[in-house]
Amino acid sequence: MLGVWAAVVLVFLLVAVFSGQTSHGRAFVATVITFALLLAGMLLFAARDFPERISALGPASGWVLGVALFFIFLIYTLSTATASLTRIAAIAVFLFVPLAVLATAQSTPSGTWQDFCTLCAIWIAVKFGPSHWIWPYPAGRLAYIFTVMLASNMAIAGFVLLRRAKNIGYQIGWGANWTLHTLGSLVVFACIAIPLGINIHFIAYSPHTSEWKSFVPLSIAILCFTAWPEEFLFRGLLQNFLSRAANNDTAGWIAASILFGFSHITNMHFPNWHYVLLASIAGLFYGWTWRKTGSIFASALVHASVDVIWHFLFRSM
Repeated sequence: MLGVWAAVVLVFLLVAVFSGQTSHGRAFVATVITFALLLAGMLLFAARDFPERISALGPASGWVLGVALFFIFLIYTLSTATASLTRIAAIAVFLFVPLAVLATAQSTPSGTWQDFCTLCAIWIAVKFGPSHWIWPYPAGRLAYIFTVMLASNMAIAGFVLLRRAKNIGYQIGWGANWTLHTLGSLVVFACIAIPLGINIHFIAYSPHTSEWKSFVPLSIAILCFTAWPEEFLFRGLLQNFLSRAANNDTAGWIAASILFGFSHITNMHFPNWHYVLLASIAGLFYGWTWRKTGSIFASALVHASVDVIWHFLFRSM
């Protein structure tokens, strides 16, 4: 897992070098450190047995991670000369209020109103929150990526460590028949989504041959900062909790898939019903993969593959 972490950080550094960000001195170093630390949290907790060892320390481990995330933000904001009491207070609220809410349900099984309210708050903060105001340096897409990583780590602190939710599947590995499940899910979904998307004028076949040079870094970015966090939220947590609350795996699977579809209603324009339809269908396949493998890594691979194929071979209408 440390090797994966080092490889992704190296790709981040190479992209930063080629984009000319290294001339900003201390601010650049602080940004790299922030990226590396937030990514380390996301990846290390996906290592086998690591979450169990940390959560064995008790619910306090969730608060410790929350405090660590707060200090990581302080390093960033002080070193980039963007510190303000308002920004610091906003991050404190984002980190510690959800933990306090989850702490009130600490002794109850997963699927309580506290769990769903916290998931909703995380999604709203990531989807509609002021990412570029929170992370003003160096601007651009990195602000959203930092928000996603911070939210993922906060969810780890709250649900993996504090609540100790079961069967999330937050781990990177490979099991028996996983290749069949992931490839089968991808192929069947493609056979449905591509003709449907073209017929409803949502996508059109248009290979972006000039962008293939960015295939590797973009694919890594999509997997790490789009597919993996979304599968953690919608499959490992939401589908998991809905299934427990309804005491029915199929009901939780369908409900989570529909909610996943509706979470895309504002993408590109509002209301984007075509996006909702295709994302709901995609959610069924991602959720099926998660159910069959018990891992968000498998469903994230399907999710990332869909996004990569869409980006390089099709254009949105």
